[in-house]
Amino acid sequence: MQTILVRGQSVSPSKIVCVGRNYAGHIEELGNETPAEMVVFIKPNSAISDILRSQIAETPLHFESELCFLVMAGRLGAVAFGLDLTKRDLQSTLKCKGLPWERAKAFDGSALFSQFVALPTDPTGLALQLRVDGELRQAGGVDMMIYPPNSIVEEISRFMTLEDGDVIMTGTPAGVGRVHTGERFEGSVLAGGEVLVDVAWVAQ
Repeated sequence: MQTILVRGQSVSPSKIVCVGRNYAGHIEELGNETPAEMVVFIKPNSAISDILRSQIAETPLHFESELCFLVMAGRLGAVAFGLDLTKRDLQSTLKCKGLPWERAKAFDGSALFSQFVALPTDPTGLALQLRVDGELRQAGGVDMMIYPPNSIVEEISRFMTLEDGDVIMTGTPAGVGRVHTGERFEGSVLAGGEVLVDVAWVAQ
C-alpha cells in the first residue's frame, strides 16, 4: 500500500476521491461545459507516488495542481498541496466517446502530495500556488471553487463512505499544462497569505 505523510506519520488512504470541473477558469480553458452536478471520480491507492513523471510509456502527462484534504473522524482534518497527473489526449478521446476517465486519470503514479498539515479553523481562506521553473503557473483557492470543501464532503457522503485517511482532491484552477523532463515544480498551500506547507519535485 502506498502512503502519504500526515503530520510526520505515514498513512495509507483507502482511496482518493477527486472533484472535476470545480473552477470556472479551468472549465473554460479546456472548452468544457459547466456540469449541473458535481463531477466525481476515483484514484486508487496505487496512484500515489513521490516521483513526478513527464511521461509514461511515451504518453505525455499534464499537471493539475489542487488543494487536497484528509478525512479524519468523518470530517476534513488536514490539508496538502497535490498534483493530479493526466493523460490529456486519452482523456479527450474518452470524453468524446462518453466513456469513464480512469484510464487517463487513475493510473499508477498519477497522484502526488506534499505533507498533510493541520487544517485551519476557517478553511475558506485557503489557496494554492504552483510555480514551474520559478514562473507562477497556477493560483486559486476556496473562494474560486464552485463547490467548496464542506459541500464536497456533504455531496460525496450521500453515496460513498469516506473513511479515515481518505484524500479528497478538490479540482484545479486555470493554467494546467504539460510536464517536461527537468522542470522544477514548487507548490504551496497558503492561509491568509501565509504558507502552511510547500513541496518541490523535479520532473523525470
